[in-house]
Amino acid sequence: MKIPEPRGPISTALFSALAVTAGTDDAAAGVEELRRHVAPHLGATTDIIGDDDVQLALFCLYELHYSGLEGVGDEWEWEPGLIHVRRLLERPFEEALRAAAQSAAGELDLPPAAKMTSDAVADVLFGLAATDTGPSVSRYVAKKATLDQLKEFLVHKSVYQLKEADPHTWAIPRLAGRPKAALVEIQADEYGGGRPERMHSALFARTMRGLGMDDHYGAYLDAVPAVSLAAVNMMSLFGLNRRLRGAITGHLAIYEMTSSQPNRLYGNGFRRHGFDAEVTHYFDEHVEADAVHEQIAGRDLAGGLVEAEPGLLGDVLFGATAVMAIDGRLSAHLLTCWENGESSLRAAVPAAA
Repeated sequence: MKIPEPRGPISTALFSALAVTAGTDDAAAGVEELRRHVAPHLGATTDIIGDDDVQLALFCLYELHYSGLEGVGDEWEWEPGLIHVRRLLERPFEEALRAAAQSAAGELDLPPAAKMTSDAVADVLFGLAATDTGPSVSRYVAKKATLDQLKEFLVHKSVYQLKEADPHTWAIPRLAGRPKAALVEIQADEYGGGRPERMHSALFARTMRGLGMDDHYGAYLDAVPAVSLAAVNMMSLFGLNRRLRGAITGHLAIYEMTSSQPNRLYGNGFRRHGFDAEVTHYFDEHVEADAVHEQIAGRDLAGGLVEAEPGLLGDVLFGATAVMAIDGRLSAHLLTCWENGESSLRAAVPAAA
């Protein structure tokens, strides 16, 4: 991924540090300069989820564990000083996610975790999904969205969808038995069952090309606001930290449970503008796939994990309610902008090369 434009002192110092070779004196000096910017900025920010500088810096730090950053040596991935900076940013971000998740969850009346079967866990998660009555981007896309708004919608989604499934895959070696097998089954579908052209990320790229958009990963990173980055950073936080393996399973479960019907509506919105299956295949594929995945994710993955490790119930629910909270905030942002005739992006979308 190309390094984006910085959005403040932290991301500016981060990109400056990454411009030199890891392990050198210049690199150490760069990381120290980066670290000096973190505490003052965190002390001044009032909304870390909506903080462009923090979310961009975290996104790029996480990207070192995925496909990497253009021109940045792979040695930076585990550079101790950089990991320390990431942890400094992760702690308040996780605290903010927990606060948002608690607000979204309300008062859950649950039996003791040790007495919950996998079916009972799934029932709780399906119940949570049913309470998601926030603003509906999918209904707006189906009935009202203009062509430009459809393109904006794809820009927001591209930050994750062009690497779809990767954050959840981190959990595979951290699980065992039934939940591990369930996650592998879901991920195998996400990755196209061994056929690269059927990978969900590839299907999404095809949708973007169908609208004349740039399908390179990160092409529109400069255009998306902090909350779009926060939604993806949340997945990386959960997936990369073993202690949060319950949260990443809860995240995936609620993600699948709230996906099938919205994708049907998304597909309808694109068809309303005259696009055919070449563009809508991504959404149509998820209507059927997620209807199956929601059962596997709820009962075998999340439910099976709680049966095996009852102490992780709280984290499973944290992951699930955090999705609802952050996705609800992003949806509210999109709809408020669109209904007021404004762009939901930070910058205009450049034309595809």
